[in-house]
Amino acid sequence: MRQRRAIPRGLRRGITLRMVAPNAVTAMALCFGLTGVRYGISGEWERAVLSILIAGVLDGLDGRIARLLRGESRFGAELDSLSDSIAFGVAPALVLYLWSLHAMPKFGWIFALAHALSCALRLARFNANIDADVQPHKSAGFLTGVPAPAGAGLAFVPLYLWLVTGEPLFREWYVVAPWTAFTAFLMISSIATYSWSALRLRKRIRLEAIALAGLLAALLITDPWLTLLVLCALYLSLIPFGMMSYAKVRGQRSGEGQ
Repeated sequence: MRQRRAIPRGLRRGITLRMVAPNAVTAMALCFGLTGVRYGISGEWERAVLSILIAGVLDGLDGRIARLLRGESRFGAELDSLSDSIAFGVAPALVLYLWSLHAMPKFGWIFALAHALSCALRLARFNANIDADVQPHKSAGFLTGVPAPAGAGLAFVPLYLWLVTGEPLFREWYVVAPWTAFTAFLMISSIATYSWSALRLRKRIRLEAIALAGLLAALLITDPWLTLLVLCALYLSLIPFGMMSYAKVRGQRSGEGQ
């Protein structure tokens, strides 16, 4: 009778119960992202965008749930990256192609690929920790480039404009293609952007922040596309301030190191 080969302890444990909840949320985000493609194929553009935006909300929750339950794992990190690449890279690229870029002679698919590829490269750079010594650090309150969920949200700006105004111009490939290239660049760039998870509110303004969050939720329910347009404009306007703030922080740290 053959003896059973000993299994390393770390592998034998597999996925613990506390890991199930955050990984289930990640899987839900992936499913919502792919559901956006399904709606895009049938021409239901509002549902397509909404599905991918819900995936973004779930992506923001899975890590927090994992930390709350102490269910962080290597498996969860890998699943999260794969989910992000599909939900915020592949899915938006396909939706944009089906909505507009397919009308571009010869090169429409190239712009769709640019979005998906940039998202994958950004996630690979993050996972491999490439150039960690010279890139903006989350510990200082910054990220390198625009994160994948935000990149997907920004890529849909022409679609938001089209839904708000009904103007056919915003669906034209010569509007959508350059914008897609721009948002793809933001994802793979080394531009310092604010890390919202690193923000710490002062005690005296926490009630105001809660009220603002409630107001924002009401606006998203009442007029989601116009509200998303305003949020995208605010996010883009903060990028130059993030770059200047990071340059200041980096200068201070360089001075302390000398």
